[in-house]
Amino acid sequence: MDENLNTEVADSLQIHMKSLQKRILELETENAELSARLSKCVCKKIIEGNKTPIEDTERQKFDENGAKNRSKKMADKSCNNTMALHHLPKRCIALKVMYFGQRFYGFASEGQMDPTVESEIFKALQKTRLISGDKKELQYSRCGRTDKGVSSVGQVISLFLRTNLKEAAIDGYSGEEVSEESCGAEIDYVKLLNRVLPKDIRIMGWSPAPIDFSARFSCLSREYKYFFWRENLDIAVMRTAGNKFIGEHDFRNFCKMDAANVHNYRRCITSFEIFRCNERFEDDELWAVKIKGSAFLWHQIRCMVAVLFLIGQGLESPNVIDELLDVETTPRKPQYIMAPEIPLVLHSCEFEGLKFMCSSDAKQALHTHLEKECRSYKLQAAIFNEALLSSSCALYANNQLNSRKTKKESAHIPLKSRPTEPSYEERRAKLNAGGGNKKTPVFDTSMTM
Repeated sequence: MDENLNTEVADSLQIHMKSLQKRILELETENAELSARLSKCVCKKIIEGNKTPIEDTERQKFDENGAKNRSKKMADKSCNNTMALHHLPKRCIALKVMYFGQRFYGFASEGQMDPTVESEIFKALQKTRLISGDKKELQYSRCGRTDKGVSSVGQVISLFLRTNLKEAAIDGYSGEEVSEESCGAEIDYVKLLNRVLPKDIRIMGWSPAPIDFSARFSCLSREYKYFFWRENLDIAVMRTAGNKFIGEHDFRNFCKMDAANVHNYRRCITSFEIFRCNERFEDDELWAVKIKGSAFLWHQIRCMVAVLFLIGQGLESPNVIDELLDVETTPRKPQYIMAPEIPLVLHSCEFEGLKFMCSSDAKQALHTHLEKECRSYKLQAAIFNEALLSSSCALYANNQLNSRKTKKESAHIPLKSRPTEPSYEERRAKLNAGGGNKKTPVFDTSMTM
């Protein structure tokens, strides 16, 4: 009897399964028909007033007819919104950008590596429908580019964005300055973009800009900070050496040379400082180097700091700065390792006439987010410190066993006695002779660290 019952249950389940399989085929056929109809649909969605896709999405709620909402989203996605956005008024806007560079392959997205800060920003601009067209049409420019791992709290980009203020646009583009009061009716660019950007990128403020503004060429100066633990470094002698950088010099021995694209290596450093930060770890103190100049060469800051560290350790004399800046007597750069990229931060970029602003709501949200991130990293540091304390006993025991075995440190080779890289003239001669046929990437050397 039990066997008959099991047979009946199995037969019933098989019939039910066949019914479901048939229904799946019917739904797939229906889905294919709907997709074909949607692919032929051409519609326009005009964005009015202060309504934004983010605000619309927040108002949407899933109701009982969820399938209908999903179909509507598919239809919106397939619509040709670019045509509608292209005819909306636009204005030239400068954005101040903060990013923590550790997970990014640099700022610029011209290479094949991903993610980059720039690629994430453009994803956000497209998602919020603030742009239409490519970078050339948008007249996009950046104050410069930072390398993999380098962070910023003051990077600036400029481009044409959608605006709510028709009086701010001429022929679809901005050409007039608008008062701060009237900007209250403008799109809240900071709030809108920060909602969709990843947590390690934030817009700090926005400013109206002249129609001919360029974040790269309109920049008056750039300022960097490089953080480091003092350890056994002689800060006084580092200050003495660092002051030698101030003024206009040829920095070809303090950069990664790009002879194919850069022919002038003279740059002007306007200020140099070394100061203590409000951070300690055990008996050590956090310090920072602050360097300000009109523009910088590729890896210039990291090369300058690397030589300063050698001087601070007593391995080089401060006079080595003078020798490396004298390209007549030192035409070839000695081989040395650059300082690491993670402690380097683009602190600020200076422009004439720009006034970055941020709504009170956006400012509060930004402050809350940054405070949350700071607390998160403090917690991570506490965990690593706990692990360090836990391992200290084992380390002490190991040191006691190996106290008689001392590791022999490698002898320091003075910079002036080291092998050198080819000079600029030698590199150019090789390129002109056909040795540089390989395509060389063009770098924005106004700021490449």
